[in-house]
Amino acid sequence: MLGSFDAVLLARIQFAFTVSFHFLFPAFTIGLASYLAVLNGLWLWTRDHQYLDLFRYWVKIFALAFAMGVVSGIVMSYQFGTNWSVFSDKAGPVIGAPMAYEVLSAFFLEAGFLGIMLFGRERVGPTLHMIACIAVAGGTAMSAFWILSVNSWMHTPAGFEIDLETGQFLPTDFWQVIFNPSFPYRLMHTVTAAYLTTAFIVGGVGASHLLRRRRLSEPASASTRTMFSMAMWMAVVVAPVQIFLGDLHGLNTLEHQPAKVMAMEGHYESHPDGAPLYLFGIPNDEAQRLDYAIGIPNLSSLILKHDLAAPLDGLDTIPDDEQPPTFIVFWSFRVMVAIGFAMLALGLWSLWARVRGNLYSAHWLHRAAVVMAPSGLVAVLAGWITTEVGRQPYTVYGLLRTVDSAAPLDAAAVGSSLVAFVVVYFAVFGAGTYYILRLMSRPPVFDEPRLQDVAPGPIRTAGITPAPEEAVRRADDRKGGA
Repeated sequence: MLGSFDAVLLARIQFAFTVSFHFLFPAFTIGLASYLAVLNGLWLWTRDHQYLDLFRYWVKIFALAFAMGVVSGIVMSYQFGTNWSVFSDKAGPVIGAPMAYEVLSAFFLEAGFLGIMLFGRERVGPTLHMIACIAVAGGTAMSAFWILSVNSWMHTPAGFEIDLETGQFLPTDFWQVIFNPSFPYRLMHTVTAAYLTTAFIVGGVGASHLLRRRRLSEPASASTRTMFSMAMWMAVVVAPVQIFLGDLHGLNTLEHQPAKVMAMEGHYESHPDGAPLYLFGIPNDEAQRLDYAIGIPNLSSLILKHDLAAPLDGLDTIPDDEQPPTFIVFWSFRVMVAIGFAMLALGLWSLWARVRGNLYSAHWLHRAAVVMAPSGLVAVLAGWITTEVGRQPYTVYGLLRTVDSAAPLDAAAVGSSLVAFVVVYFAVFGAGTYYILRLMSRPPVFDEPRLQDVAPGPIRTAGITPAPEEAVRRADDRKGGA
């Protein structure tokens, strides 16, 4: 049955499935690592026990999410050598080094200090423990730096030449490879999205416990109130910044990938006298038109060109075989933007409640925060879909097509591994996610239990082997002499 499918399409679906699963965890842990560093710093500065309680509460969740992020990420690297071996052969000389740097610098930094962060507070002292927290937070951000540099190069390739004999991309300037034209915008937009994702998860957890205490007619703990307050401050400050960064990223995309923006806007036709902003429509690639379109005249030109009458090209200027799938890009972009403005609205709502003095008693605000808790995860997935599907039909934009990047594998082989991934991922990561939700369902308490080692001493990975008989006899003699 799987043999009737297209092998390239199945390989794309498999990579999309694994990267989507993986991306959920870094999108959460990048922000959570920084949040933990802030909490630990506030505890050392103020000695207010609620910050220590919040640190111990969230560090358990961080440890589990970090582990699942690492495991889910390993699988993707193998797909470069299996499903996408041709792409790896051609682009490897350029993207191989940055991906190796991500492991050697960022991941090793996180892994090296993670144990100290989790278990070392009472063993290494407060200064080194704080350094470990900062190192883990910096490592997660550095990891995003290298991965997004590689991904951005695939969208806006620079600093390379093509070997005419092998067809390989060979680096000529690694600074241009790393700091390619779209990288700064993509990095700022993605990392900010990660911070917002964490803020809304933390805020949703805090709001759920505020609602539960209210139903039980019990006062919420100071830790719960602080958790919710800090998350709402992040929403107020970061949401408008994210919208601004998204606008800059869009302008950069218009310059370097105009077909993607045309698909995002649903502009099948060119508009010489100003383009409308379509709020709704059903993209029809076959007929090359947007059915049931509802839009605001000239607003797209104002946003993209800062001029109501500025002309904008449409997909009618792009050959059919170079157009991205408009339906997916059009709607994923609108999901991302709608969530972004909903985040801004919730942040402003919380600011109004704070000014009125009922931030902790506004139950409708708390209900909205609970609903919005997973919104950041949905938004980053929608943004990722917009970015990656909008790059099609290329893996290296304008230079290497997706169909020419796939390994010569049979569809049945790719399909079988895809089914196996789906089953294993939902079983393993579904169980991990369920346990994370169980941890979140319990509110932080005073003197929150800390993570503890399983054993009081070093782990003997080889087991405990009996000492030689002669050594035992000498030890007994020493005891007798004493």
